[in-house]
Amino acid sequence: MTVARIASMVAATLATGLIAGVFYAYAISVMPALGRADDRTLVEVMQKINVAIMNPWFLTGFVGTVAFGVLAALTHLDRAHRGVLVWIVAALVLNVLAFLVTSALNVPLNDQLAAAGAAARIGELASVRADFESAWVRWNMVRAVLHALAFVALCGVLFVAGVQQGRGR
Repeated sequence: MTVARIASMVAATLATGLIAGVFYAYAISVMPALGRADDRTLVEVMQKINVAIMNPWFLTGFVGTVAFGVLAALTHLDRAHRGVLVWIVAALVLNVLAFLVTSALNVPLNDQLAAAGAAARIGELASVRADFESAWVRWNMVRAVLHALAFVALCGVLFVAGVQQGRGR
């Protein structure tokens, strides 16, 4: 296995695992906790989170799920690696689907929440919350599952590659 193959697989797996973990953490802790909070708290905290999460660390991982997946696929195009290429492409497709869910569904909900203005000045907080929360939680679960499945596929690729390497291939 070349350095490029190893590096691209590790990067794709790491980025996917980290992002799956972020969305998993929202699903099992952040959103259930905010679900128990009052309307103003949920709106205010989510508005702040949506600003804070737009940072180079998150964006590198999030975009990296696709970019590193493409790189991993490109480094496995030769005939000897076609068996693992199928799983890399499967993981890439899952990551692209999750990327699309985030871009087409979660981000517009975040933008809608930001456009409502400061939580302290929103007259109909319950309505703003209702328009945001259940849809955002549902689509977060979808993207968390998609990234988690991609992570499992990439871990499988690393395992198979390690077994093949051990056999002198």
